[in-house]
Amino acid sequence: MKNNVEKIAEKTKEILGKDMTRKTFLKTAAAAAAVLGLSSKSAKNVFAQNTKALYPRNKRAGITTDFDLTAATGSNPSAITRRAVELLGGMGKFVKKGDIVALKPNMSWNLTPQYAANTNPAVVSEVVKMCFESGAKAVRVFDNTLNDRKSSYENSGIAAAAKAAGAEVFYTDNFRFLPAKFNRPNAVLEDFMLIKDGVDCDVLISVPVAKHHGQAQLSMGLKNLIGYMGGGRGQCHWNLDESIYELNEFFKPDLYIIDANAVITRNGPRGGNLADVVKKNTVVASADGVLADSYSAKTFFNKEPKSIGYINISAQKGLGKLFSPNSKVKIEK
Repeated sequence: MKNNVEKIAEKTKEILGKDMTRKTFLKTAAAAAAVLGLSSKSAKNVFAQNTKALYPRNKRAGITTDFDLTAATGSNPSAITRRAVELLGGMGKFVKKGDIVALKPNMSWNLTPQYAANTNPAVVSEVVKMCFESGAKAVRVFDNTLNDRKSSYENSGIAAAAKAAGAEVFYTDNFRFLPAKFNRPNAVLEDFMLIKDGVDCDVLISVPVAKHHGQAQLSMGLKNLIGYMGGGRGQCHWNLDESIYELNEFFKPDLYIIDANAVITRNGPRGGNLADVVKKNTVVASADGVLADSYSAKTFFNKEPKSIGYINISAQKGLGKLFSPNSKVKIEK
C-alpha cells in the first residue's frame, strides 16, 4: 500500500508531467496534498525525497594561523580589517590561487550603514580585495535577506562595495537550495533547505556585524550563517541555539571576521535607532568561530560567553574553544 509521500509525488507528477523548480514543485505538491486531504508538511517531505540532497562542506585541512585570534582597532574600517587578518598570518593562510570564495556578510536589513544592522561595506570590500590578492578566482557575496532583498542589498551599501572590489553579488534565489543531510542521526536541521553555494566553495568566510539579538542575545560570527537557510527559515528559532551550532557544523567556515566598528547594543537584530548604536572601532579575526564570538561577547557587550546558548553548545560539542587566558591572542590598538 502506498504511503502519503508516494501518493503526493504521483499526483504532482501527474499534474505537471515534467521537471520542475522547487517553488513549482512545492506549490503543486501542496495542492495535490490538499486534494488528497493530507498536510502541507507531507508536500515538503515529497520534495526532500524527490530532489538531490546537500551534504556537509569539506573544509580544507591543515590551516594554521600565527595566533588563535587577532583584533585591530582604529577609525578606518578598511585598514583595521586588513590589519586584523594580517596579524592572523594574512589571507593567504586561507585563500589559494584559483579558489572560489563564498563571503557571508550580514546584509539582511533595509538600513544604511550608520545603523550598524548590516556589516560595514568597507569591511566587506577589504575582505574581497584580500581574497583576490591571495589568488582567488572568484568571490561570491550573497545573503538570504529578511527585508526586501533589492533594498537591503542596495541600502546596506554592501552590493555596490563588493562589486566595486570585483566580487560576484547575487540574490539567493539565483542559487539552489537543497535539503540538508548531516550524515548523523538526530540533526535538528535535517532536510532543511540550505544554500548549495555555501558548500560548493573552496573557502567560506563569515563576515558579520556584532550586535544585540532579541532571542539569541547576540548575533555574531556563528549566528551569521542563519542567512544561508531557505524555506521555512523561521522554524529554526524553535531550537535556535542548536540550529546555529548545526549550521556551522555543516558549512564549516574557514575564517570569521567580526565587524565591531559600530554595534547595536539593544533592540537588535534590526535596530533602526541611532541611540542604540555604539562605536567600538574594532575588527576581530579568527579561524575559530566559538573563540571569535566568545571574545566579542565579553569585550563588546560584557556578556559571559557561557550565558549565550549557541556559544556554549558549540564549545561543548567541540566546534571551537571559548576565549580564556590561555588563548593565543594578538590585540593591536
